[in-house]
Amino acid sequence: MPVSRTSGIDRRLFLSSILGAAAGVAGLSGCAGSSAAADSKDALSAPLAAKVPAGTSLKIASYLGIQQLQLKLGKLGALPFKVSSWPNIAAGPDVINAFRAGSLDVATNAGIPPIQAHYQGFDAKIVAINITRKPSYVFATKPGSDIRTVQDFKGKRLAFSQGQAQGVVLLRALKKAGIAYDDVKLVPLTSNQFFTALQSGQVDIAPLANSQAPSYLSQYEAKGAHAVTTDVVDLLTLLWAPTSVLADSAKAAAVAAYIPYWAKGQVWAYENPDIWNEQFYVKTQNLTLAQAKAVTALANKPLFPPSWGEAIKWEQETADLLAEGGFVKKFDVGDLFDHRFEGIAAKSVAAEYRR
Repeated sequence: MPVSRTSGIDRRLFLSSILGAAAGVAGLSGCAGSSAAADSKDALSAPLAAKVPAGTSLKIASYLGIQQLQLKLGKLGALPFKVSSWPNIAAGPDVINAFRAGSLDVATNAGIPPIQAHYQGFDAKIVAINITRKPSYVFATKPGSDIRTVQDFKGKRLAFSQGQAQGVVLLRALKKAGIAYDDVKLVPLTSNQFFTALQSGQVDIAPLANSQAPSYLSQYEAKGAHAVTTDVVDLLTLLWAPTSVLADSAKAAAVAAYIPYWAKGQVWAYENPDIWNEQFYVKTQNLTLAQAKAVTALANKPLFPPSWGEAIKWEQETADLLAEGGFVKKFDVGDLFDHRFEGIAAKSVAAEYRR
């Protein structure tokens, strides 16, 4: 499905979020010697250290303090390394910028940011996978809308975040419905602009996370806003890190040590919805208890498969979908996965969370 000029998307905007950083890095890469590249490749194939060396630290993204709160409430024990900072960063473009700046070592994202990073020339690897089986997003309409199904998206203005999971969810929904990009107007926005765009009528539709939709609908449902649900799934939640971090044997060992805490924290939150609702959604996100319960009722059961085969297949389909629209060039996503870490998350959780 080619993107036409009337779709509202300039494919060059795909790189706008990094403000030219990719070009700078590309220029620097030409100065790097082949021996340095070879050394890095060798380091990435070296076995992981069994123990984290003393004095090792990581900077780990924890959007809205979720990870710290899970570790604290779940009482999962002390990390075997120092966390020098927990930056409140979540959006893929922001994570990539932080990776580039050296202000972040590890982050949790959906499947599209590693694809975007690769297209921008930034080298990073996926080290852990959590598979999602149920939809994590709904399509919210602007107030006063008569849109009821995805078929009604034709001719409408759709909020489109090119570098985030919301963008892929939208593209997959359009493809499944047989709607070409030429049949809609894709409005380039970042997900933190979706609320305002819906409220003002700048867009007719925006994909909202299950955790966001209750708040929006509580404000605007009486004015004619509503949700359009689909069975489109954003399959992957993943943990990833720059190759420069993973090529450092001490930091790679710390990443490997962190993965079980990352997995167990998600399992704990899933198994303890009453505590999580009160301590996170009510106390930190200002949702009512009823809204919090509505969110957790839609929560996906964590799934950390021992093998990454399904994840790689889905990631390839996502990259191919973006390539079809002209947003990236076609490539083999196998290069995005560091298989030294495969299975670590699965081994850290009970069998019911592995399949």
